[in-house]
Amino acid sequence: MKVNRIHRELPNAWKSSSLLSYLRDYLVLTGTKFGCGKGICGACTVHLNGQPVRSCVLPVTAVGSGAVVTIEGLAVGDTLHPVQQAWIECSVPQCGYCQVGQMMTAVAFLAQNNDPNEAQIKAAMNSNLCRCGTYLRINKGVMRAAEIERKNR
Repeated sequence: MKVNRIHRELPNAWKSSSLLSYLRDYLVLTGTKFGCGKGICGACTVHLNGQPVRSCVLPVTAVGSGAVVTIEGLAVGDTLHPVQQAWIECSVPQCGYCQVGQMMTAVAFLAQNNDPNEAQIKAAMNSNLCRCGTYLRINKGVMRAAEIERKNR
């Protein structure tokens, strides 16, 4: 598989683990968080072949030769991804625990819809939980990221 554009081998000892465990414990990519462990909260969201997936419930063997992107793989060098830039500009996080999953969901959503309205953002982000209730700031961050992406094109 590829993880953040780097080819990675899957050692036999890790074949029975979740993608989340492989990323955090073997590759030491700790940006992706463990939340509920049931694929409900979204804190563990990463991209598999461009689609958001819940890594806590996805067996690492299901990735096959796919491409995984984690929060660590969004920036290119010193250039932040527009969603990361928007999160900073809009001061989105409070405690921050869910924010990686929120950002990964937003990136995938904006790849499909680069000019969303508020209702579309709310619907797209609805599957990620925020214990601090920063939903208004999250939605503002997604809107700002869309503006940045359109400006950069």
